[in-house]
Amino acid sequence: MMHFMLLFSRQGKLRLQKWYVAHPDKVKKKITRELITTILARKPKMCSFLEWKELKVVYKRYASLYFCCAIEQNDNELLTLEIIHRYVELLDKYFGSVCELDIIFNFEKAYFILDELLLGGEIQETSKKNVLKAISAQDLLQEEETPQTFFEDHGLG
Repeated sequence: MMHFMLLFSRQGKLRLQKWYVAHPDKVKKKITRELITTILARKPKMCSFLEWKELKVVYKRYASLYFCCAIEQNDNELLTLEIIHRYVELLDKYFGSVCELDIIFNFEKAYFILDELLLGGEIQETSKKNVLKAISAQDLLQEEETPQTFFEDHGLG
């Protein structure tokens, strides 16, 4: 089971965090700071897996963002890399070549996509098509709910 996923920039700025195991905020900050520092200090050719406390950390860099997951000792690192890659593919499909700014300005969409893919730290949906369908449905619902549409529909805008 995945314990958490972090997305951070090459400068060490946290862009997204999803925790599947409860920790106090102070502990989350300490974990985040420690892992970001450790991963950024590693050389590009080094392995993307590392043992950290009682967990394994799997990370991958895509452009200017690092995607980092902490998994249990008996979990499969390659499967976790595949989950990270699947998430990046979904972000790419949705945003059209995702970049750090997309995550910053549309973080709620990034979280929604992650929630469609993972549930409670386990893979929920393996089909990219199904995840994208759910996101499209959510976008449609959101468009229908915006006040601007209400005013236009009632001849007030």
